[in-house]
Amino acid sequence: MTRIVIAADSFKGSATSQQVGEYLTNGIYQVDPEASVVTVPMADGGEGTVASVLAALGGERRITRVTGPVGQPVDATWGWLPDQHMAVIEMAAAAGLNLVQPDYAPRTASTYGVGQLIDAALTAGATTIYVGLGGSGTTDGGAGMLQALGARLLTATGDPIPRGGAGLRELALVDLSGLDDRLARVNLVALTDVENVLTGPYGAAAVFGPQKGATPEMVQELDANLTHYQAALAAQNAFSLSCPGDGAAGGTGFGLRLLGATLAPGTATMLKLTQLAAKLQVADLVLTGEGRVDGQSLMGKAPIGVAKLAHAAQVPVILIAGSVGDDLAAVYAAGVDLVLSSTVAPMTVNQAIAQTESLLMNAGATAMRAYQLGH
Repeated sequence: MTRIVIAADSFKGSATSQQVGEYLTNGIYQVDPEASVVTVPMADGGEGTVASVLAALGGERRITRVTGPVGQPVDATWGWLPDQHMAVIEMAAAAGLNLVQPDYAPRTASTYGVGQLIDAALTAGATTIYVGLGGSGTTDGGAGMLQALGARLLTATGDPIPRGGAGLRELALVDLSGLDDRLARVNLVALTDVENVLTGPYGAAAVFGPQKGATPEMVQELDANLTHYQAALAAQNAFSLSCPGDGAAGGTGFGLRLLGATLAPGTATMLKLTQLAAKLQVADLVLTGEGRVDGQSLMGKAPIGVAKLAHAAQVPVILIAGSVGDDLAAVYAAGVDLVLSSTVAPMTVNQAIAQTESLLMNAGATAMRAYQLGH
């Protein structure tokens, strides 16, 4: 009996990590109905983080209504593991890019709902809270999150600054005395695989602002506002002005550090949380994958983390991707034994998305046949 672990990330816009695992499993069973398949959905701190942890460790899927990035009510999903007093939050669930589309709101989108999710986790009794920082639609430095947790960020006239990155320019007074005192008793961990600082040419606005609809003029404005915001908070809290990771999620990494959070690598932390290493000890084959693989996949992507872990355990790895780009030599050097494209004929992206299930089933079958060739 062949023992297979499937630890794939989502195929963005096509299938969740759970669905990818299901489709690949069905393909494997077409070739080997007796195979033993264990699915461990993967994520790197962005979309799918909650589902990945809950699938691996159990727990409860909870929904909290929060204020969305442009003020609308949003029902945000998060994970609660009562036995461990641990909560898992995806920032995107409360302030994600999908929640500001199609018009975007680069100047006014707020992280207020993220603070409300943290508050919900604290109220549940969490002693550890993981916050995945992927997929945000905001550039407010986490200011809205701080406000939701009791911080007073005030204008010169004593009014709360407007929400969003544009409002940061009006910040004249910082009062953190009202911050929720439960934060001092919780282990807060922010998951990110970017090392951008808060401001400057490699900062939150310059690098990620255009992805959130910011024009070049808006990028300059938001960067200047984040600089002003950083200076105001740094003066009070003796913060480093250039901590890698501060620029994650539109500067929310910086805001979370102010709350006492540790910035941790998303993929590596998720591999530990899902206890993947233990599952690999009894595996004969690992399948991983994501929507696209190329040289950029080496920059903290979950499938490469899976491959490295499997390589260390001397388990062969097949990586399945919707599209395959350049620099595969580096991907193979990272521990992947075979890269397969699930798209095997010329087709548009929309056509591929429409056929995701059948394409991944076929890829699962092909991967199983490739493994059998070597055994």
